[in-house]
Amino acid sequence: MTIERVGIVGAGQMGNGIAHVFALAGYEVLMTDISEDALNAAMNMIDKNMDRQVSRDLISADDKAAAMGRIGTTATLTDLGQTDLIIEAATERETIKTAIFEDLVPHLKPDTILTSNTSSISITRLASSTDRPEKFMGFHFMNPVPIMQLVELIRGIATDEPTFTACEEVVERLGKTAATAEDFPAFIVNRILMPMINEAIYTLYEGVGSVRSIDTSLKLGANHPMGPLELADFIGLDTCLAIMNVLHDGLADTKYRPCPLLTKYVEAGWLGRKSKRGFYDYRGEEPVPTR
Repeated sequence: MTIERVGIVGAGQMGNGIAHVFALAGYEVLMTDISEDALNAAMNMIDKNMDRQVSRDLISADDKAAAMGRIGTTATLTDLGQTDLIIEAATERETIKTAIFEDLVPHLKPDTILTSNTSSISITRLASSTDRPEKFMGFHFMNPVPIMQLVELIRGIATDEPTFTACEEVVERLGKTAATAEDFPAFIVNRILMPMINEAIYTLYEGVGSVRSIDTSLKLGANHPMGPLELADFIGLDTCLAIMNVLHDGLADTKYRPCPLLTKYVEAGWLGRKSKRGFYDYRGEEPVPTR
């Protein structure tokens, strides 16, 4: 399978990061979103992030110009029909993802590979909403995509070998490293990471430590680059809650029960950096703990 044209569904933090790395690797990219404003913001973010790479001598100005020229945008989902590989990077809600695939399927080439950047949802179940479960798999990038080296590749029960091999070759061309995960709730990274974050929130909820002390303890005591509450804000508390719910529902184990404080923050709309408030308040010059 030759992959040269890539469609990306969703122009948010993950979608624009994926577009960024694919364009730099020489792929023709078409990014779609229901919001024209989101598409414009995504292109501005890619431009800004590539400028940063140029300033650090990671890429040349010519590399940047060529890559930006390879990215197109559209608000019409079906325009992605002629691409060779589609990466869905929409909100972490199964109903939204399933609806996207159902809308796309009638417009695809027979050999187009469908993938999802989901961080937790069953690949087999998502694939069943399409006409090509054998050409469907999980393609999970880490955030921020231009910086993080890992890509989790997840086979559904029907994923065939040529599809897996094609996606493996794409990861290699991107200059990233693939790790293969089985199709179990949250795969590898989030199966381990999210319960740690959830436990940090329980530690705050139970009054064992403050936001600042919990994050300082993990940064200095375990050599983590970010504290778990700071990381939760960076990921998005709504995403953290969604993944914990997938773990709790899928594995039926009480150890994965989302902390009530996490639920309360999401209900309040305090989702972390993207809403300017989470475990830290980002509305001032410096982040300030909210508890």
